[in-house]
Amino acid sequence: MVSLRALSPSLTRITIAAAVGAALHIGKGDSNIVDQTALDFSRAVLNQTEFDGEVICCEGPKDNAPAFSRREKVGTCSGPKVEFVIDQVDGTTATSEGKKDAISALACAPAGCLQVLPDDGYYFKVATDGQSKGKVSLDMSIEEIVQTVASQKNLLLENFTVIMLERERHQNLLSRLRKMGVRIILIADGDIAGSVVTCVPNSGIDLLLGAGAGAEATIAAAAVKCLGGTMLVKVWKDKKDDPNRLQRLETEGVQIDKTYTETELARGNEVAFAASGVTKGELLDGVRFIPNGAIVNSVCTRLPSGTFEKSVTTLRFKGHPVYRQLT
Repeated sequence: MVSLRALSPSLTRITIAAAVGAALHIGKGDSNIVDQTALDFSRAVLNQTEFDGEVICCEGPKDNAPAFSRREKVGTCSGPKVEFVIDQVDGTTATSEGKKDAISALACAPAGCLQVLPDDGYYFKVATDGQSKGKVSLDMSIEEIVQTVASQKNLLLENFTVIMLERERHQNLLSRLRKMGVRIILIADGDIAGSVVTCVPNSGIDLLLGAGAGAEATIAAAAVKCLGGTMLVKVWKDKKDDPNRLQRLETEGVQIDKTYTETELARGNEVAFAASGVTKGELLDGVRFIPNGAIVNSVCTRLPSGTFEKSVTTLRFKGHPVYRQLT
């Protein structure tokens, strides 16, 4: 049995490196260089770490953006055999445009435990804390889901907060939520952070709704599972879809009418999630550069303990094997 407890500090170092690399290019308008620098820095840390690792999926290839190779081997090839789903920057566009809510994030588990939905179109996602576990389903209407979660939290609708990506595909959803009178936080990017923050006590955010990509669903599901929350994911069917998309998904083994849960996307009782803030957001503060270094905010959570750690790391670039190039 692989224990991820000892690996947790290393997982955070990986996301810290990606966050620093991305933050070097905040607001400069070049999303590719954001992804590339984050990729270079995180890969450097990964390959210094003692595990026999494999990146089974990452975000980026569908956009021809810099990304880890599928099934890329990482680590020193000694130590526990683990697999990763990595999004070195969830919020690349937000970072390049100087906007909020960009993070670096990863999920880690023993080999064979993480399931990734193919990077082909979008998936509808619902995430909230454990109070609504077993109480909501994607057979319910949006209104029923919101009302159920609000009831479980003992909140009036006017005090209930939904977080969602600001996207054209969500216009109908947004209109329905506004008619209900709930509070709504629209984010430019980063539905991983949006999912996680619903499970953080006293965050003030109650429910994530909306359609996003598959790799992020698995990363978020790992975090939600560690935090005792609930996540539901299903193929998003859009009129604008390529007509062959559903057939392609079925060929790749996706059950297009199935609701996937956090326990199916992140299987077993050894799961870990780590994230570091790139720009200021609902879950994490962004990277702050100081003379010859940087301050980075991170979170890490894992099973079986359910431990949730928040940390603030002060990096000194001089002489550091990854960051010395910045001095």
